[in-house]
Amino acid sequence: MDLIKAIIIAIVEGLTEYLPISSTAHMGFAASLMGLEETEFLKMFQVSIQFGAILSVVVAYWKKFFDIKNLQFYFKLGFAVIPALVLGYIFDDKIEAVLGNQIAISSVLVLGGVVLLFADKWFKSPVIHDEKELSIKKAVIIGFWQCLAMMPGTSRSAASIIGGMTQGLTRKAAAEFSFFLAVPTMLAVTVYSVFVKTWGKETPNPMKGYQMILESQDHIMIFIVGNIVAFITALIAIKAFIGILNKYGFKPWGWYRIIVGIALLVYFYFFKI
Repeated sequence: MDLIKAIIIAIVEGLTEYLPISSTAHMGFAASLMGLEETEFLKMFQVSIQFGAILSVVVAYWKKFFDIKNLQFYFKLGFAVIPALVLGYIFDDKIEAVLGNQIAISSVLVLGGVVLLFADKWFKSPVIHDEKELSIKKAVIIGFWQCLAMMPGTSRSAASIIGGMTQGLTRKAAAEFSFFLAVPTMLAVTVYSVFVKTWGKETPNPMKGYQMILESQDHIMIFIVGNIVAFITALIAIKAFIGILNKYGFKPWGWYRIIVGIALLVYFYFFKI
């Protein structure tokens, strides 16, 4: 993978991480369309550049994240992230196995799109307009909803936003809490992928993520630039998404998922398999 292709993948990550359309699916599709070999470094890179996207939320909502007087905010995120940490660790190998199955991911993209078409009708009477009104119990329930995104193609954003709406949050409040929850969730995933997980266990040369990054100057440059690009594009996407969500709801994203999912099913079934 050269730097240009890494930048393209980082742009895709940044634009889709906080949208309900699955960043994992889009990065996988982008890599496939560019003809990239599914190496261990590529898989690690797709996870690790989420760190840049995480920082965009912290910057966009810096007053919230650095308000040390609002300890409830930190408690809510701390408890809400536990389900994803536990289940993600348990099912890590199974999740990685599905990442290469583009037919399955495309199918989930379509099914998720159908759900989004009806999401606005299902939750018409929200009662919680701000994160401060959210209890820790409800935050944990949203954390369990987030775990649905362990199936690649589901979208962590979509799962946690819909989870928030089941708990009475408005679309805007649910979307923002989804952004907040992404920070500890994806930070943990990034740290695990770079410093803890051993990639390529069944290959002659298994390595930690940081070892792959430090393996060459090219890998270091790709990692740094990828995170910077993901940060910038995610910052733009966050602002745009809230505006579109408030005005049009989930339907545009639902139709997008269905159209793209069907197109990719056709592509991978007839041209790539």
